[in-house]
Amino acid sequence: MNSLERVRATVAFEKADRTPVIPQIFAHAAVLAGVPIADYVRDGALLARCQIEAVRQYGCDAAFAFMDACVESEALGSVLAYHEQQYPQVVSYALTPDVPVDRLSVPDPQCAGRMPELLRATTLLRAEFEDELPVIGVVAGPMTLAQQLAGPEAALFLAVDEPQRFEELLDFATRSALRYGQALLAAGAHVAMVFDPAASPAVVPPAFFRELLLPRLKELFAAFKKAGALATWLHIAGATEQILGYYPQAGVDIANVDYDADPLRARQILSHTCLDGNIRPLSFVLGSADEIATEGRRLVELFAEGGGFILSSGCEIPLEAKPENIAALVSAVHSDS
Repeated sequence: MNSLERVRATVAFEKADRTPVIPQIFAHAAVLAGVPIADYVRDGALLARCQIEAVRQYGCDAAFAFMDACVESEALGSVLAYHEQQYPQVVSYALTPDVPVDRLSVPDPQCAGRMPELLRATTLLRAEFEDELPVIGVVAGPMTLAQQLAGPEAALFLAVDEPQRFEELLDFATRSALRYGQALLAAGAHVAMVFDPAASPAVVPPAFFRELLLPRLKELFAAFKKAGALATWLHIAGATEQILGYYPQAGVDIANVDYDADPLRARQILSHTCLDGNIRPLSFVLGSADEIATEGRRLVELFAEGGGFILSSGCEIPLEAKPENIAALVSAVHSDS
C-alpha cells in the first residue's frame, strides 16, 4: 500500500498494511531545512520544498500545505508582524468599530494576500506526490477566523453583547473558509482540514459549539466532500470529550484527539470516526526518542484490532522539536511490520 491508499483504508475502517503515521509537521519543516520561518510562510515553492524534504527524511504518510493561522485574516485586511523564526502575529485586526463585517468581502484565493502562494504550494506538493501520499490543505475554522478578524476578546464580547452581529461574523467566516477550502482542493489537496482551536471547550462552552458552530462546520464538510475531498478532518485542540459526540453530526471523518483527551474514551464516543493523535506535542521537545517510540507503540497496539486510527502528535509538532523524536514516532508503526 502507498500512503494515500493506507489513509483511505484507515478512514474507512478497512484493513491497511500498517497504521498510518502523520506527525503534524507545519513550520518545523522550515526549521529542519534551515530556512527562516518568515520566508517559509510567504513563499509557496519554498514551503513545498521543505515539506517534501520533511516527508522524505521522516517517512511520514502526509504533507501539509499550511503556512499559519493568520493567512485568511491577513487576506481580509488584518496587519501582521513577521518574525524570522516564529509565526507571524496579528498586530491590527481587520474588524473594528469603524469597519464592521458587512464591509468585508469573501477573499478570492487566487489573488488575496498569501493565499495564491499557498495554492502554489499545494499544486507543487500534489505534482510531487501525485496519488502516492495525501496532501493536506488547512483552513481556519469559523470560530478561529472570527477571532483572527476581530481579536479574541472582542469576538467573545460580541458573542455575548450582540449575538446577531456575532452570527453574521460566523457566517462570513464560514463562507470565507468554504471558498478557500474549495480552492485548496481544486489546487490538488486531497483534504481540506478545518483547524479551529478557538472552538475548544477551553474557549467556548459545549452549548455554544452545538448551537453556533456545529451547523456551520456541517456546511463546510458537506461542501468539501462535494468538491472531492478524500475525507473531512476536524482539528480542535485541548480536552474535547464534551463536544466529540457532535462530530458525526458535523460529518467528520477524521477527528483530532489532543494529548489531554483519553483516546479510549474518544473511541467510545466516536466508534465509527477515524481518530488522529495523541502524543503530547511538548514531548517532542522535552522527551526522549525511546519515550516517544514506547508511547507510539502503545497507541498502535491499543487500536490495532478495531482500526480507524492514525498515529500523530496531539497538535502541531513544535518548531524546536528534536528530529530524532519525530523519527521515533514514525518508527513505532514499523516495529511489528
